[in-house]
Amino acid sequence: MKEYSVVPNKDATGWFVKIEDVAPTDEFDERDKAVEKATEIAEQNKPSRVLIMDKNHEVESERKF
Repeated sequence: MKEYSVVPNKDATGWFVKIEDVAPTDEFDERDKAVEKATEIAEQNKPSRVLIMDKNHEVESERKF
């Protein structure tokens, strides 16, 4: 199962979409846009899951596809 995550940058001024928690693929100004992109990628690469982190890098929610 592939894992994608939405995490804040170090200043919490932007949001990254990461694949397998390795390298960021995209950076967004808004968290909702990052979640939308991660969900889109995960749906195209089933089975997969998306971990959505808060600004403290704690898992806020998880979505499975």
